Amino acid sequence: MRLKSSIWVAAYVRRCNNEGSFAVVRRRGAEEAGAIFVKIAKLDGTAALYGPAPQSAFDDARPVEHLFSSLFPPGFVPEADVEAKIAREQKFDPDLWLVEVEDRAGRNFLNLAPG
Repeated sequence: MRLKSSIWVAAYVRRCNNEGSFAVVRRRGAEEAGAIFVKIAKLDGTAALYGPAPQSAFDDARPVEHLFSSLFPPGFVPEADVEAKIAREQKFDPDLWLVEVEDRAGRNFLNLAPG
């Protein structure tokens, strides 16, 4: 059974804050199963954006509660590009969650899909 998005987001924000980053929920989505997006801001004008990994990235033998992939490989791009992508995603899915993390080192604390 998959963890509710609201519970996962609360735990993720707590973990980021405990690790010395600053995390905040910018947008609350559907309580049960809203898609979760995470913006990592390095505070130098660049950011990264992570979203739900494609279904093909999941391994039935080793399930992971939430698996993410970078929406801007290889990583950090101008923050305006990330904000534009977030705006497009919100139009497509108004029930999404958005967590913003400020971390000068760019740490994301996420389970990332391989590749």
